[in-house]
Amino acid sequence: MTPVIFSISRSLFVTLTLILTAALATPLARAQNVLSSAQVAKIGKRIWQNECGGTVAGLTSWNTGEEFASLGIGHFIWYPRGYEGPFEESFPPLVNYLHQCGVAVPPWLRSTPDCPWSSRQAFLADASSSMQKDLRAMLVASVRDQTQFIMARLARAVPKLIKAGGPRVQQNYAQLSQTAEGMYAMIDYVNFKGEGLSPKERYQGEGWGLAQVLGGMSAGTPFEFAESAKRVLARRVKNSPAERKESRWLAGWSNRCDGYKQRL
Repeated sequence: MTPVIFSISRSLFVTLTLILTAALATPLARAQNVLSSAQVAKIGKRIWQNECGGTVAGLTSWNTGEEFASLGIGHFIWYPRGYEGPFEESFPPLVNYLHQCGVAVPPWLRSTPDCPWSSRQAFLADASSSMQKDLRAMLVASVRDQTQFIMARLARAVPKLIKAGGPRVQQNYAQLSQTAEGMYAMIDYVNFKGEGLSPKERYQGEGWGLAQVLGGMSAGTPFEFAESAKRVLARRVKNSPAERKESRWLAGWSNRCDGYKQRL
């Protein structure tokens, strides 16, 4: 875990944000042109439903069999101190993003880079604490900001996806980005299972992120995106360590992917 992001100055953070925004102008503009304000709000609600069942309580979760808290509409990962997991830790960057957007972030949270609960048992036992109430209040008030944070993650990933996957990934991304449904599928999936670019996010050498889904599509449609995603996730489960028992999640994952075929 690298909590360095919390120690950079505000001026440096703003500078980096401006540089990132400029670099991502094309994909972000594409999303803004395709998606109306109402559709962005609907995407946020769908992600909230997908990850948290659409409940306030679900905004602060710690799933069975996992070593980290999952917070917000996107179940952003927050690792306890001393734990080095294979997945990208996304909650600390979200906290910085929300603060920059003017969201009221509890002071204790801005000075706490590591998850203060060391286990699922400790997290659940503390569910009614003032700290978890603070978290839920902040997350309920910032659904749109969280949605935009996820959209920015997709935009940030696009150049790397194209570089890694070549013309096929570029073509499928370009076709999907012409429709609200295609944009939703990619926005949700990159939050759901990541970019697929990290060598840490592999089972038996094979990833399960957006890069693998786009690369496995035979046509640039939301329907084919959903089918490719289901194939990629079935392969992940097949390759996963037996002790993780990931087959228990596959039906739910597949249902989520089928939702990409629906009108937004």
